Amino acid sequence: MHNADTGCTLSPRRAELTNFDRAYNVALRARQQTGLRQFIVRTGNPFQPIRTSCLAPGNDEIILALVA
Repeated sequence: MHNADTGCTLSPRRAELTNFDRAYNVALRARQQTGLRQFIVRTGNPFQPIRTSCLAPGNDEIILALVA
């Protein structure tokens, strides 16, 4: 289920900051610092389309990668 408003577009800078490669690098650093696995998830939120967390994703989120 995707909750993003398709009429909402991100600014070029926000799109640059919220891409998968950037989230993956954040997850790698967090994994090295904490020793905890890191989930990279698609949120469906147009203002935070991708996030990194050590917690399992919610029901409305999609796992894109797991850094273990």
